[in-house]
Amino acid sequence: MPDAPSEFRYKRVLLKVSGEVLMGDQPYGIDMKTVDVVAAAVAAVARQGVEICLVIGGGNIFRGLSKAAEGMDRANADYMGMLATIMNALAMQGALEKIGVDTRVQSAIPMAAIAEPYIRRRALRHLEKGRVVIFAAGVGAPFFTTDSGAALRAAEMGCDALLKGTSVDGVYTADPKKDPTATRYETLTYQDVLAKDLRVMDASAIALMRDSGIPIVVFSIREEGSLHKTLTGQGTYTVITNKPA
Repeated sequence: MPDAPSEFRYKRVLLKVSGEVLMGDQPYGIDMKTVDVVAAAVAAVARQGVEICLVIGGGNIFRGLSKAAEGMDRANADYMGMLATIMNALAMQGALEKIGVDTRVQSAIPMAAIAEPYIRRRALRHLEKGRVVIFAAGVGAPFFTTDSGAALRAAEMGCDALLKGTSVDGVYTADPKKDPTATRYETLTYQDVLAKDLRVMDASAIALMRDSGIPIVVFSIREEGSLHKTLTGQGTYTVITNKPA
């Protein structure tokens, strides 16, 4: 695989996409037009030499802590959420392969008929060969979010950054959709995020990224060209590192 051009700040990244992003303008489920847009953005940077792997949440289909899961055993509800992430991973794999990007889905829950089992060394080899790897089913155990799964895989893959693609262009002092006075942070430390309870990712994911020294970059995946701009330092985003602003 060719090296990424010097314009890219990171050689290998993990992109975490929330399941809600894949809903598009729908109230529920998978909007394939939105999936195609995200796939095109991933394909564009992968073809330029960036090694990229993905973790996709399942909140567009089922979330273990959602109202729909009320009254359920928490472990069972979380397993249902993991299955939702596999559905999203297969949808994204189909969109990527439709445009000629070699893609592998690895599941933390073995299901050999539709996905490879998660094997770290195999995943690393896929990345080295220029394949996009989608990690599904979180960490394979209940009581952990897909944020934790993304942080764990980013550390295991030796990623240079964890990119969190959301519906807003960074981390704000409050929810910008509800509070028009909210302002965006350019940079934060991991400790800032925890101390201010900013809820960018869950605390265990933030702590793992802090201990691994992997920066978290939060940006809007919905904006055209935003992934490429973020990777080249031209976009609008928030960077979370060990270094204070």
